[in-house]
Amino acid sequence: MNNFKFQNPTKILFGKGQIASLKDELPQDAKILLLYGGGSIKKNGIYEQVTSALGDREVVEFGGIPANPEYAKLLEALAVIKQQDITFILAVGGGSVIDGAKFLSAAALYEGDEPWDILTNNISTKEGMPFATVLTLPATGSEMNSGSVITRAETKEKLAMGGPGLFPVFSILDPQVIHSIPRRQLANGITDAFTHVLEQYMTYPTGAYLQDRLSESILQTLIEVAPKVLKDPTDYTAASNFMWSCTMALNGLISKGVPTDWAVHAMGHELTALYGIDHARTLAVIAPSHYTYNFEAKKEKLAQYAERVWNITDGSTEDKARAAIQRTEEFFHELDIDTKLSQYTDDYEGTAEEVSKRFTERGWKALGEHQSLKPSDAEQIVRMAY
Repeated sequence: MNNFKFQNPTKILFGKGQIASLKDELPQDAKILLLYGGGSIKKNGIYEQVTSALGDREVVEFGGIPANPEYAKLLEALAVIKQQDITFILAVGGGSVIDGAKFLSAAALYEGDEPWDILTNNISTKEGMPFATVLTLPATGSEMNSGSVITRAETKEKLAMGGPGLFPVFSILDPQVIHSIPRRQLANGITDAFTHVLEQYMTYPTGAYLQDRLSESILQTLIEVAPKVLKDPTDYTAASNFMWSCTMALNGLISKGVPTDWAVHAMGHELTALYGIDHARTLAVIAPSHYTYNFEAKKEKLAQYAERVWNITDGSTEDKARAAIQRTEEFFHELDIDTKLSQYTDDYEGTAEEVSKRFTERGWKALGEHQSLKPSDAEQIVRMAY
């Protein structure tokens, strides 16, 4: 096991009725920016719960954050923050709204001229404007980590940012909110969380027994509850396990002391930026090809995953490893997630070369747990995913 430091300051309030806790958790004298997405919270009762709990605090609303938080839209929100002297951000939504809040948290205190530089220059945010979240769509784990991914439509870019100053002060997780989430989004959330775990687990053995079993338990839980959540989102036991699994998948715990990959995300983000494909679905497109292309480097861990998660015990290490890749792809199909780029767009020729070009231009010349994947490798992986 590798050396590590771990600190997660986010307070979690989990369970039924916890949205009412806003009245006790938010500073009474705060001037709050209430940030949300396309307005679904006004149809499913969450907006009423939130505004009721806010009481007589001074609140400025800003809605319309899109599924991939768009830089131009966030600049509008940033202008409101500065014009209205906002002191606290409350993000009510899924990962996109929360990621947007993190960008605003950083940009509100950024002293440079162009906030996009935070992403292009990989600036770590040490201190941001305080913010909290009310999670409405389990998927990204953004409610308990300090990372964010922002899209810029004009340049077709999707870049990551983060830093120790971008943890939510607190996050409210009420599993009942998934009752009104469309099946497609639930499937996306399961796929996103599942792939988050794989990015931190599917590398090579390092003797980190507990981290491995924590990862495997999250994967097993997602596999168990997936059909239940998709069949009946009002099943509270399934919903609560789904929501907590998504949070645990990316709150920093399972990555400590172990190597991590994240090349699947790097390539997947480009497909979302280029074609607007749902983030989770681009991960499902890339993952099987990535594990096949890097089979020799990952086969020991793939075989362990096969045995412990999928109960595949017959055959050699190679047999089990290949079966694990196949079973993972089948799991995505069971969620009605397509796993080939050509199933999402007819205009896929040249995509692999474009991804390689973008990586080269950004200087991304060493991806994966061994830092051995070059842009030319990404090109081949994306082509395998056609």
